[in-house]
Amino acid sequence: MHASQGQGRSVGLGLALASAFAFGGSGVAAKPLIEAGLAPLQVVWLRVAGAALLMLPVAWRHRDLVRRRPGLLAGFGLLAVAGVQAFYFAALSRIPVGVALLVEYLAPALVLLWVRFVQRRPVTRAAAVGVVLAVGGLACVVEVWAGLSFDPVGVLFALAAACCQVGYFVLSDQGSGDRGNSAEDTADPLGVIAYGLLVGTVVLTAVGRPWEMDWSLLGGTADLGGTEVSAALLLGWIVVIATVLAYTTGVVSVRKLSPQVAGVVACLEAVIATVLAWVLLREHLSAPQIAGGAVVLVGAFIAQSSTPRPPSNGVGPLGEAPVPADDEMFEETSRPAG
Repeated sequence: MHASQGQGRSVGLGLALASAFAFGGSGVAAKPLIEAGLAPLQVVWLRVAGAALLMLPVAWRHRDLVRRRPGLLAGFGLLAVAGVQAFYFAALSRIPVGVALLVEYLAPALVLLWVRFVQRRPVTRAAAVGVVLAVGGLACVVEVWAGLSFDPVGVLFALAAACCQVGYFVLSDQGSGDRGNSAEDTADPLGVIAYGLLVGTVVLTAVGRPWEMDWSLLGGTADLGGTEVSAALLLGWIVVIATVLAYTTGVVSVRKLSPQVAGVVACLEAVIATVLAWVLLREHLSAPQIAGGAVVLVGAFIAQSSTPRPPSNGVGPLGEAPVPADDEMFEETSRPAG
């Protein structure tokens, strides 16, 4: 039993890493398309609509989810697909890729706040320290002492993407059979992704107005750090790798791990995207911004790794009895009964 659980955790970590690498390349491939003349929302629409088209057979196979879990599908589509992508790409058009992702990846720390104040579970002091570090690192990333040298609107867009990403982690965990749900409530992750992409496409069609797009741009090339690359090839990478593969591996990894643990690994996406932007797009960050980004990642890691996963029937996540850590917990002076 313990061996199978350990193997499942290893698989989950591997999938989370694959998702981080896949998501990390989206901004680097998308920014040249934006600079070539496509609006950020148009790139988002192409990304989500293309992925939804590829996932149509999966949606048909899991069509019963529309009746059983409509709220989950709608929420995933609005937050985890449309919200995250739209706000992230809007931020991408105004601030560097690395900065946009570093701000967005305050989300793991925000998940911690969700656990503490919405789910009303105790949080370790080390986790609280992690949140403080993440916020402090963000201040260095945006250089607040220089009056927000990065476009403040772009930073706000990235923060909105972070809030939507909290929904991605929380909703990805819903409907899992490993969380004690009944067979009626269990939702196949591929079905959730497929319908989430369809919902996201509908929402983004209304706001992105793809009929106004200059479709001829997709037949040309885009500048990728001084090299002309086919726009269609960049779009194909965004749709297949950075969306379908990224969401599939990401949601399954959350199911096998937890929103908290998956959030830790997902922080690597910011590092991957920053390195790729440095190498491929020739984007450079100042020393304080690099240091601040490192602090953001360290803070998010501490916050998430210090969050105790709630036991199931008195058994820890790996089968061991849960170990209390009252001396490291802080709780409200008065907690509701039960």
